[in-house]
Amino acid sequence: MAEQFGALNWAIVIAYLIGNLFLGYMMSRRVKTSEDYYLGDRSAPWWAIGISVVATYVSALSFLGGPAWAYGDGMAALAIHINYPLVIFVVAAVFLPFFFNSGVASIYEYLERRFGKASRRVMSTLFLLTQTISTGAILAATVIVVDFVTGMGTFNSILVITTIVLIYTLMGGMNAVIWTDVLQGIILFVGAGVILYSLVTQGDPLTDNLTFLKQNGKLNPLNFSPDITIAPTVWAGILAMTLFHITVYGANQMMVQRVLAAKNIGDAKKSYLFMGYGAFFIYFLFFFIGALLYAHYNARDFASQDMNKIILFYAQKLAVPGLMGIIVAAVMSASMSTMSSALNSLATISIVDFYKPLMNPDAPEKHYLTASRIMTFVWALIVIPVAYLVINEGGSVLEVLSKIGSYLVGAKLAMFGMGFFSKHTTQRGLLIGVAAGFIALALLAPFGPLTVPVTKLWALFGGTLPTIAWPWFVVIGGGVNITVSWIASLIITGRQSAWHTHSVPGQIKAFKDSGKPEKVGGWYVVPGKIDRAFWGLPVLFIGIIVFLAWFGTLG
Repeated sequence: MAEQFGALNWAIVIAYLIGNLFLGYMMSRRVKTSEDYYLGDRSAPWWAIGISVVATYVSALSFLGGPAWAYGDGMAALAIHINYPLVIFVVAAVFLPFFFNSGVASIYEYLERRFGKASRRVMSTLFLLTQTISTGAILAATVIVVDFVTGMGTFNSILVITTIVLIYTLMGGMNAVIWTDVLQGIILFVGAGVILYSLVTQGDPLTDNLTFLKQNGKLNPLNFSPDITIAPTVWAGILAMTLFHITVYGANQMMVQRVLAAKNIGDAKKSYLFMGYGAFFIYFLFFFIGALLYAHYNARDFASQDMNKIILFYAQKLAVPGLMGIIVAAVMSASMSTMSSALNSLATISIVDFYKPLMNPDAPEKHYLTASRIMTFVWALIVIPVAYLVINEGGSVLEVLSKIGSYLVGAKLAMFGMGFFSKHTTQRGLLIGVAAGFIALALLAPFGPLTVPVTKLWALFGGTLPTIAWPWFVVIGGGVNITVSWIASLIITGRQSAWHTHSVPGQIKAFKDSGKPEKVGGWYVVPGKIDRAFWGLPVLFIGIIVFLAWFGTLG
């Protein structure tokens, strides 16, 4: 399709890329220390950080993978994403105060203060592993688009994208990440809006498309089946995926790091409100596009490797001047937004949690800034082969990434959850629980090379490997982890006489005993307290369920 891309489309893409590099250059003048690189100079307004949070998580995976997922599973796939109001409600009340009050760059330092150094290292290692996989998946999603429209080939596409992201991330650090996210988020939603407008206004009437979707079982978003072998059900969305997304927003360095760059805790919480009140509607947009494409193509079967290109096939067919340029810029913007955030966070954890404390604790500040930039470059090289693996996986890149991440989120959930709310859990018991959680998942939901030997193991005992949908892996891993951690802690160290200072009850007591104010600037700084602005989130969640129930009756 390279010869069809045209001068106008190239002009749009090139202008976008130049804009990103210019922003990176402007922000580079503010980076003087490693903390500036990790957290910026705390000059970004809350609304810019909020857009950055949205743009980072939505990414190219949603732009391509959301429609591809809905094309296969219909609007029922949306059930996985109905929980964001509940997720942000919990994260803002519990996670953010701990991290923001500490003034640290790595959120995993909390685990060292609560349990010990080993817990921090384990969680930091899990982050490096999961973030490398997800960043590779995001790069793969972008390569699909760039190669499709330009014909540059997989290798050249990866090289161009990675190089551009590296340049502005290395120059501007977190400030560059936030402000390029703002630009990228705007372009992303313009591109999606153009596609939706075309689907609704051109071709068959919307009512006919809705009727077609209903007749083919693709319209109803609410599947109340209790069957845990089905991934997109309401119960998976409310129970399992709420826990999943709490770890994404509360226990993920990449997401929290930009919020720590806020001027104060009020701005940090307001930036998360963007996601709490807006995330569902964003995902509804992407999944509704996928459902309408299913009607547009009259239920046509696409090869597995073409699923993520469905939205591109449609855009190409429209032949609207400049549309493919906007689409390419939108997908590149979404991907580059998340990649820049990921590379900055990977470098942060590498230096703050490993290099500085274990190898070179007394170096000058300038040395750590240089080391951070070097690690940013190293992680960019590491994610390239991961992108190749994901490209060959087939299916929705969004679903593939969610499946992979589901194996590890149980450990994250348990480690932070036990830290916040368990009185008796100690480090040795916690680490035993982490190991037990992974063993349980290996036996009940094996992945990759483990599948065949575990299947044979089940057969030796006269059983068959159970089929469990991936959203429930967090419940299995986290449940086993929590149970074993608590029991092992009681056996090894016994009952604790008082709540740890870095638990939620311990923090509430510490604030009360010290006489420190619970609120600063009208926002709670003590964990476990709910700000007025967040009480609308549970109401919104109920409204979402009612809306989706009504939506399923259309057609």
